[in-house]
Amino acid sequence: MQPYFFPYIGYFQAIHAVDKYILYDNLNYIENGWIHRNRFLVTNGKPTYLNAEIQSRSSFKKIKDVDLVDNNRWRSRIMKSLYLNYKKAAYFEETYSLVEGVIYSKVGKLSDLNYIGIKSICDYLDINTILNNNISKYDDMENRLSLLPLVSGEFNCYKLSKPSVKVIRVLEICYTEKADEFINAIGGQGLYDKTEFMQNGIKLMFVKTIDQPYKQLSNTYYPGLSIIDVLMNCGKDGAKERLIKYELI
Repeated sequence: MQPYFFPYIGYFQAIHAVDKYILYDNLNYIENGWIHRNRFLVTNGKPTYLNAEIQSRSSFKKIKDVDLVDNNRWRSRIMKSLYLNYKKAAYFEETYSLVEGVIYSKVGKLSDLNYIGIKSICDYLDINTILNNNISKYDDMENRLSLLPLVSGEFNCYKLSKPSVKVIRVLEICYTEKADEFINAIGGQGLYDKTEFMQNGIKLMFVKTIDQPYKQLSNTYYPGLSIIDVLMNCGKDGAKERLIKYELI
């Protein structure tokens, strides 16, 4: 999965559900995706985006090559916004401190910042899944996948009715990691077919979050916000309770 910026709880449920989670940043950066931003709640208002400030925006650039702006102004802006909008939250102090340690990390790459954020929250919530962000061994695979048309015989996984880069990538990684099961976010249902995966020896499952509304600093409940909103309002124990509220379908 791509390394997202303080993702929603469903992302961490996927991590919780597996033995190993690979943070894969050798993919194209998506401008309107979740790589550099996420949704937070304005007090008595609607969700808004807070984002890490990056030096350039291009869908032709790999996530791993996206640089952060080298100053603390955007970092201070994020922390000030969190302070102003969450200072009355029940678990503000501990959550603010956790986020502050991530935001002011001495890193220059967006993917490194996101890895630190994801790892810090996993540690905080006692998620013991192996997180791996060293994916250089897949550089050769990516080079071969970039050569069109795809020649299925070049890859281990060739039992596909319609070979696609996304499916071959996942199956190749599963084979390399000696995995027999791939668990994906619910949004992957439109990309991956269980029958095709099973034909290639991989069981495919999807994480379906069972939403548990909680008291937010707004009159309206908004699901799917950044994990930070859950931590601010529910605390560590409340977040851990919600962490296991999912189904594998």
